Amino acid sequence: PTSLSLTLHSTFCVVMSLFPATLLLLLLPAVVLSHYTMYDWNAMPDDLKFSPANVSACEHAPIISYHIHILYWYNNPEHTRSALALRDAFINHFELNGNNCTITTGEPAPGHDMCIFFVDYTPGGPFTTAQFAFFIPPHRFRETSAWMLQHRGIHDLFMHPNTGCEINDHTKWFMWSGDVWPLDVSIFECNYPGCVPTCC
Repeated sequence: PTSLSLTLHSTFCVVMSLFPATLLLLLLPAVVLSHYTMYDWNAMPDDLKFSPANVSACEHAPIISYHIHILYWYNNPEHTRSALALRDAFINHFELNGNNCTITTGEPAPGHDMCIFFVDYTPGGPFTTAQFAFFIPPHRFRETSAWMLQHRGIHDLFMHPNTGCEINDHTKWFMWSGDVWPLDVSIFECNYPGCVPTCC
């Protein structure tokens, strides 16, 4: 090969090696601009922000609150006894006696205090076994989740945010400790930020 062909070959190789980085730099602004920022969300009018037409906003929906669930074997008396003892211990530790939730189980409820949901002694909602849950405001999530992680014992812990986008809340942004149980997400009716379910 001549020196000219070697030079052309070297130049071509350099250009091709820079092509992926150049393409990335050209596409990056489009990718960034295609996603919501907190400024976009806060500046958006409420009638648009909380509209069923705004399903795409679920990609980065603001986290409004959390649920902590404990799942247990409903057909096993020892599991049931142990689970209810764990529930009582959590209630006593965080001084929640009498703080029963007056909101629906799927409601994000911004600004609501920590509260106790009723026990599901058999499978119900998306859950395929018995469970109980607590509503947790964001500023209490760290301490409550740490306590439950360290005290759950033989039971399975499921934690998820509440944004109004129920499927994402339960299938994309969740955390398990212990065994992972299947969930029936077909029951969910909310799929946009801030949505409040009409039932349960």
